[in-house]
Amino acid sequence: MLSENILKNKNFLIYGLGTTGQSVNKFLKKYNKNNIFIWDDNPTLRKKFKINESSKKLNEKINRADFIVLSPGISIRKSIHKQILLRNQNKIITDIDIFFMTKNFLKSIIVTGTNGKSTTCSIIDTVLKSSGKHTVTVGNIGKPILDYKFNKKTIAVIEMSSFQLEYSKYLKPNHAVLLNISKDHLDWHGSMEKYTNSKLKVFSYQNKNDFGYVFESRKIIDKIKKNNFKGKLYVLKKQHIKFLKNKVKNNYLKSENNLENLSFIYTLIKKFKISDRIFFSSLKNFKGLPHRQELFFKRKKVYFINDSKATGFEAAKSCLKKYRNILWILGGLKKDGDKFFLNPVKKNIIKAFIIGKKRNFFKRQLKGKVNFKETVSLKDSLKPIFQEINSLDKKKMNETIFVILSPATASYDQFKNFEERGNQFKNLIKKYAKKYI
Repeated sequence: MLSENILKNKNFLIYGLGTTGQSVNKFLKKYNKNNIFIWDDNPTLRKKFKINESSKKLNEKINRADFIVLSPGISIRKSIHKQILLRNQNKIITDIDIFFMTKNFLKSIIVTGTNGKSTTCSIIDTVLKSSGKHTVTVGNIGKPILDYKFNKKTIAVIEMSSFQLEYSKYLKPNHAVLLNISKDHLDWHGSMEKYTNSKLKVFSYQNKNDFGYVFESRKIIDKIKKNNFKGKLYVLKKQHIKFLKNKVKNNYLKSENNLENLSFIYTLIKKFKISDRIFFSSLKNFKGLPHRQELFFKRKKVYFINDSKATGFEAAKSCLKKYRNILWILGGLKKDGDKFFLNPVKKNIIKAFIIGKKRNFFKRQLKGKVNFKETVSLKDSLKPIFQEINSLDKKKMNETIFVILSPATASYDQFKNFEERGNQFKNLIKKYAKKYI
């Protein structure tokens, strides 16, 4: 554990001044006002924080720093200071490292994976709170981790992305959960192997008294064991999913992905001596997070679902498998290496509506498999979607129709983030649905 004296005497460079970087700066200034240098590659932010030093000065600070606290999302490979950062990579840490370096009396759960991290953390938090535990859910969800106050009875539930894990060096999770791995962020990591290795780092810091939870993959399990894993490893079993499906009374949680994630949670919470009665009763009213298969509006027999968080096809497939008679809105910035395997879901889709600036990729994926129309933007999609609903034959109109935004892509070609995309969809539907249906 870092002492206050070490915090006072070490040189820190905070690289990136978004929400996390500002949080780190505020935290460190409690102990150290003289040995902190801040930087952001964005000149607007440098002006805002009155950073007058040049890039040459930054190089000097990088060389002198004991720790470089890198904000999530900053890729060394894309930085204009790539070479000097790579030479000093052994100094790079994250805000979550600082948390573990200064709060090692806490119980902690780290959840990572390509899809389902936020929902899984929220369910863990719900179950633990229902049993009377004091929990704080942090990391990629909620405020930055250093903004919270913790006591000795707190259980920290931490969502960690591959970006954070890539540079972390001081993690000490009592429980580490790897939900799944599919192709994602390959432009950031450089390859699938590097992306996978960043996820597996979560197990590297555990000791014999800790627990790891992983999905059923011989390749992944072998990699974990080769990395000198010291804890107790639990592997997801398919029979757990069947058991949970029969017991869970919440339809939102009965999708294939949510049932898989619940199987991890069920195994984990037994380590906290939580009974089945508390576990299943705590799930009854769980509504899920916004933008994750969010059923937000109904008009006659038409249901509208906001699944804007589905930024890859694997995430979108979970929603598309769950429903029938779907009018599907997709498109945006495709992720490197992502492929659309439509066979398991194409029978559920009446028609797809392609938005975004680069639609040719999606047209190729859907051609000959799913009927589609290019509509460019969410707003432009509304008229053809409502026309499609109103033109469906009488047999179809006696069934439930699902209009689903599940883009299977990143949002940055037209939106600031997936939240903005989802909120625009919800606002448009609420404004126009009663007029046209």
